[in-house]
Amino acid sequence: MNKSDAATTPVANISAATRQALLAMPKAELHLHIEGTLEPELALELARRNDVQLPWDSLDDLRSQYSFENLQSFLDLYYQLMAVLRTADDFCDLMLAYLARASADGVRHAEIFFDPQVHLDNGLDFDTVVDGLLEGLRLGGERYGISGGLILSIVRDKPIESAQHVIDLAERRAHDLLGIGLDSAEVGYPPSLFEECFSRARAMGLHCVAHAGEEGPADYVEQALDLLHAERIDHGVHAIDSDEITARLAYDRIALTMCPLSNRRLQVISDLRDLPIRRFLDRGVAATVNSDDPAYFGGYIGANYQALAEIGFSLDELCGFAKNSISYSFADEERKHQLLSEFAEWKQNTAENV
Repeated sequence: MNKSDAATTPVANISAATRQALLAMPKAELHLHIEGTLEPELALELARRNDVQLPWDSLDDLRSQYSFENLQSFLDLYYQLMAVLRTADDFCDLMLAYLARASADGVRHAEIFFDPQVHLDNGLDFDTVVDGLLEGLRLGGERYGISGGLILSIVRDKPIESAQHVIDLAERRAHDLLGIGLDSAEVGYPPSLFEECFSRARAMGLHCVAHAGEEGPADYVEQALDLLHAERIDHGVHAIDSDEITARLAYDRIALTMCPLSNRRLQVISDLRDLPIRRFLDRGVAATVNSDDPAYFGGYIGANYQALAEIGFSLDELCGFAKNSISYSFADEERKHQLLSEFAEWKQNTAENV
């Protein structure tokens, strides 16, 4: 067991009705890496399908690797397993597997990160990746009624030239993309390095978001706002260290896409009670709840909501996170109105039964 999974957090008993209500609650997921939904079973299946040799022979051997001391120890396994993704069908299957789980957790809209630089380094074509993911989104929309889109995420610890190349490739597929993001190892790779990449993406009409303040300082959040013109901040935990930046997030209505189980698993916090999400709420900052890389961190979005319920967040507070997730999504106004109406109907019916 990872030390961060030890029983350090007092757990409140939540009723079965509340647990079910949280799963049924209409919500959007705004911080989800599709490669981070690669479950061990599917990883081994794809390795066999594509004749990719992995250093683990059994499911138990592979599962034993899912113990992380920090972000980098997770990324080492994360990138190694991405090598099993070889064809458009693989990416389609990965997307469909995620959307099936997301649907069961009440997700009605999903804005999904993908890491094309890693796949390019693995010898894949950019179009192979995008086409497979888009087909998965299309089929998933038909099966589960989930809307959404793709956010091309720049891997910040790769050479800048690699980021610029993937922007070149994305230009002719901009109409197929929702936005640009920035992820991977944060410390030592400030947002300022990627100002030109984000400027080009904005010129293509893409929305801008950025991982900042997960392991990096509050200053990285400020850089993401000032230089990248980020419309949302992914994680943003250390923004709380700066009164000025926290106030700015509230004033400018910049939402945080927070990931409780991820932050605990990667030692960003040692106890869920240390996550400053309530402090952000008290200071007027909008927060949402997401799962990040759920195959690696012990829970999809429903489990993240339940984890917060278990440390004392009320159903009304959790409803606020779900409503924020819809309001701060990049869905068009018609879809937002539809989802907010669905949420309001669910809340009215749930209030009578929970």
